[in-house]
Amino acid sequence: MVAVGDDDSAVSPVPYQEQRRELPAGWDRNLPVFPADPKGLAGRDASGQVLNVLAQNIPWFLGGSADLGPSNKTRLKYEGAGDVQTGSPGGKNLHFGIREHAMAAAVNGLSLSKLRAFGATFFIFSDYARPAIRLSALMELPTIFVFTHDAMGDGEDGPTHQPVEQLASFRAEPGLVVLRPGDANEVVEAYRYIMQLRHEPAVLALSRQPLPTLDRSKYAPASGVARGAYVLGDAPDGKPEVILIASGSEVSLCVDAHEELLAEGIRSRVVSMPSWDIFEHQTREYQDSVLPPDVKARVAVEQASTLGWERYVGREGRVIGMHTFGASAPLKELQKKFGFEPDRVVAVAKELLAKH
Repeated sequence: MVAVGDDDSAVSPVPYQEQRRELPAGWDRNLPVFPADPKGLAGRDASGQVLNVLAQNIPWFLGGSADLGPSNKTRLKYEGAGDVQTGSPGGKNLHFGIREHAMAAAVNGLSLSKLRAFGATFFIFSDYARPAIRLSALMELPTIFVFTHDAMGDGEDGPTHQPVEQLASFRAEPGLVVLRPGDANEVVEAYRYIMQLRHEPAVLALSRQPLPTLDRSKYAPASGVARGAYVLGDAPDGKPEVILIASGSEVSLCVDAHEELLAEGIRSRVVSMPSWDIFEHQTREYQDSVLPPDVKARVAVEQASTLGWERYVGREGRVIGMHTFGASAPLKELQKKFGFEPDRVVAVAKELLAKH
């Protein structure tokens, strides 16, 4: 492709970057950094801010939602973003309609043409898109699937809209990177990681409800997302006797439990684990530094199927998760009903310590 200008022999570097699935210089400039905030921000809202920055920095980045743009927060709102329509094919916003499978298939097609595309919907509706997502992994395409309403935060929408088994099933899919970030800054770092993928599709599971934005001057930086799991908060001597592990909205729950345990003189460590797949690709030395083999008292907390967590908590650990479908009720009532509260985590941690 010839660059615009007086010199017709000048060749633009942009198409070659695009063809090689490379990113332009400054692709991550102006990505937001969120200040500590106990009220926090929903994962979907942080994601929306990141998408609007990336779309301005990367000319060939575009996408949309299967009918749920306002709920997924995927609308690109900056001046000039535009919509892809018959009369304006140069827009950045795609309107897929209520057809999740077709959306994912279209995202695959766009990726094959070397555009960088994303598609979005509620996490529960990922089931409709699953065959096309599987093909993304088979074809080694760096597609991006943004799934919001990731757990029981849907509240009154009830079990029809509350995913339980989806996380476990996507984690089982070869070649697919799955991330469930725990606060707004983890969302930013999840995108930073995803955008640098060239041969793997990625699934993002994001919260509907606000999650506390952690104070990174007190806890470890969110850049730890790039290693799949990292020590977020630790015992004063760095030698924990119990480890609390979580992803997504349960990270802040474990942070609260961690602080309560420390106040009682119990040496606790809290590990944020947004991605099993990324963590499994780290060295054994790093994995053991996060989850020391000699610490057997481990509690994993996640509002989803417990399947698979035994690899991280071991036979002597415990998993606080879902063994049934959800229910229709306000979020706080559901958290209490299913045991996703700091006091429950503290109690389980103490039970394990008593055994050891």
